[in-house]
Amino acid sequence: MSRKPDWAREGATWPNREASRFIAAGGVLWHVQIMGMGPPLLLIHGAGAATHSWRDVAPLLARDFTVIAPDLPGHGFTSTPSGDGLSLPGMARALRALLEALEMRPDFAVAHSAGAGIALHMRLQGWIGEGGIVSLNGALRPYGGSAGQVFSILSKVLFLNPFTIELFARRARRPGAVARLIENTGSKIDEAGLALYSLLIGATGHIEGTLGMMAHWDLKPLLARVPHLTGPVTLVAAAGDRAVPPSVAGDAQTLIPESLLVKLPALGHLAHEEAPEVIVNIIREAFGVDGKDSEPKRGSHEA
Repeated sequence: MSRKPDWAREGATWPNREASRFIAAGGVLWHVQIMGMGPPLLLIHGAGAATHSWRDVAPLLARDFTVIAPDLPGHGFTSTPSGDGLSLPGMARALRALLEALEMRPDFAVAHSAGAGIALHMRLQGWIGEGGIVSLNGALRPYGGSAGQVFSILSKVLFLNPFTIELFARRARRPGAVARLIENTGSKIDEAGLALYSLLIGATGHIEGTLGMMAHWDLKPLLARVPHLTGPVTLVAAAGDRAVPPSVAGDAQTLIPESLLVKLPALGHLAHEEAPEVIVNIIREAFGVDGKDSEPKRGSHEA
C-alpha cells in the first residue's frame, strides 16, 4: 500500500509550516500554504515537487501579493484523486475548486515546469485573471517520437505496479541518490532542499502521484489552443536546464501572442530554488510591482 508523507512526522519541519492549512475541495484534501497581503498570486509547482519548492520564493512574493501555494493532487501532503484527476485538465479543475473554496480568483500565476501547462489551461478557461503568467522552465513540449511513446507507456506501467514504485522509493533512499537526480536537471541546491526531496521521493504515495501525473499528461490539446491566449505571459528559460531545453520556451513564444522570453545565462531546471531573489525580481517586473510599467512586453532579453 502506498504511503503519503505524514504531516505530523515529515511535516513537522516543513518550510513555511505556519502558512499551511488543509482544505477539502474538488474531491481532494489539499495541503495549501497562504501568506502575505495584496492581489492573489497562484504558485504551481512541477511534477515530483511540492510547496517546499517555493520555500524561499513565496515569502519574498508575500511582501506584495497574497500567495497561494498548494501541493498538486497526488503530490506532497495533498491526497491522490480518482479518475482523470491527475491529468492536466483534471488538475486544473481541482485547482479551480480549491480557489473557489478559498473565495479567491488570482489575476497572477507563477508556474514551474509541468505546472506551466496547468496555468495556461486555467487562463484559457477563464479560471484565473489576465494579470499575467510567469512560466519558469515550462514543460510546454509534448514527448516526441518513439522515445516519447515509450516513456509514456513506461510511466503508465510503473503507475499501475506498486512493486516497482516501492523499488523506486528504496533506491531513492540510498545515500547520494537524490543529489544525483537533482544534478541531472542542471541544478545545484542546498542540503536543506535535498533533504526535502529525499523525504518526498522516499514516500511511495508521492511517487505514485508523480508517475500518475506523467502517465496522464497530454499537452497537444493545450498547445492547439494557446494561440488564442489573452494576457501577458513571461517565459523564463535557464541555459543550464537539462530537463526542459531552453528551446522549448522559444517554441512556446512563437505560439503565445503576448509573450516575453527571458533567458537566464546560468542556472538549471530548479532556478527558483538556486537563485530565488533573481526569479522574484523577474516575477515582480513581469507583474509591474513598485510602479514599474505593467504593459505587456514582447520579444526576448537576458536577465
